[in-house]
Amino acid sequence: MYKLVRSTTTRLSTLNRASVHRGPTNDVPPAIGPTPDLDPEISKKIQEDKKRLQWRTPYSDRPDSFYSAFKLFASENRNSELVEKMQQPIDLSPSAILEWWQKRRTTIEAHMQKFIPERHATLGDDIATAHFIVHRGGSVRFRGSDKWIQKDEDDEYDLPRHHIPGMVLEEVRCDGMTLFYEGMENIQKLLRLKHLSFEKVARFDDWYLDRISGNVLPSLERLNLRGTAVTHRGLNCLYRLPSLKVLLVDDPEKDIHWKLTVAMLEEWNPNLRVVASE
Repeated sequence: MYKLVRSTTTRLSTLNRASVHRGPTNDVPPAIGPTPDLDPEISKKIQEDKKRLQWRTPYSDRPDSFYSAFKLFASENRNSELVEKMQQPIDLSPSAILEWWQKRRTTIEAHMQKFIPERHATLGDDIATAHFIVHRGGSVRFRGSDKWIQKDEDDEYDLPRHHIPGMVLEEVRCDGMTLFYEGMENIQKLLRLKHLSFEKVARFDDWYLDRISGNVLPSLERLNLRGTAVTHRGLNCLYRLPSLKVLLVDDPEKDIHWKLTVAMLEEWNPNLRVVASE
């Protein structure tokens, strides 16, 4: 009554498998979707453009491109930061949001304190350093003047906007400022600077002192490190300051390590006095 009909499913699947494994000349599976019939020259140009764009410099990193303020929120290692964030649970508690915001503000401020070569090339090292210090709450004094330049109640200050020959920065006070390691490079090549103070700069530690002593400060005579996080280990780098006469620290006789380090410095430089107050 009913006639059995053999199914063709097995045959079709066999043909499909055979079409994939036809031989060594057809190891690449066929492309999915329609294949555009492009001119060989156009296809070659597309491949070259893809290769060129793959290794090009991003527009945000080009010196002649538009600099957006939102670039400050971008990390140099975006991929690793994204993977790290994705592996952590989302915490939207007020304390976590406040911690994130404070960390972000710190990152932005550290970025803003980076050394700008164009500023020093335009204004000169002395005036450029004065702008950097005074703008962030410090004070400076130039040679031949008894006036200390600092911001007033309206955050205004009087400093030249162009290079003026003969203006020599002689004293710099960074007392109580929020300074980052990135900003230390701005205090460099001050060939006639005599007094430099970092009193109560909480972040100032041995790394900061190493960076400062590595700058070109051949005339520096007085350095104030009271209220900082500098240890006796950091004092070893002060041999780079040959003209140093007075070094102010919290307690030069704090322990045996401080005593030995101070004695070594004073032996190396007989004109140097390491004291707690003048």
